[in-house]
Amino acid sequence: MRLPPPGSELHALMSRFPRAGRLRWIGLRPARDVPMREVDVAGVEAGTGLVGDRYGGGSGKRGITLIQAEHLPVIAALSGHASLAPSLLRRNLLVEGIPLAALKGHRFRIGDVLLEGTGDCDPCSRMEKALGAGGYNAMRGMGGLCARVLEGGTLRLGDAVEWVAA
Repeated sequence: MRLPPPGSELHALMSRFPRAGRLRWIGLRPARDVPMREVDVAGVEAGTGLVGDRYGGGSGKRGITLIQAEHLPVIAALSGHASLAPSLLRRNLLVEGIPLAALKGHRFRIGDVLLEGTGDCDPCSRMEKALGAGGYNAMRGMGGLCARVLEGGTLRLGDAVEWVAA
């Protein structure tokens, strides 16, 4: 998704965010079908992803997965749970305060790491086991964002999440 031409009203609207978001949770998937490992700090490598994550050496388009903190209570309610731990949803980063959907196709920073939103992070069939019957549908439209790592660095809980003009 590209921004409309500079100077247009739609370009201005799509380039404006009410505030920076915050990184609230970091999780690593060390291997398939094992619990995620929650960390406070994580290294990130350009072109790959999080150091210690099983997808860290992948193609890059899905180097890091993010989910919106504001969506967790909705997914919990739709799947019949009082609350959900971010690890159940198998995304690397939980962010709040900035709409992830608006970052699709655009560059953004979390701390000193530069990312580019590459597409939706749709739920998979594993959500039926994690959330119960209907878990896949409970998460549809709220699965988060996949991102490519353009510049590596270190992520820390509390880091700002900010859109970057191209």
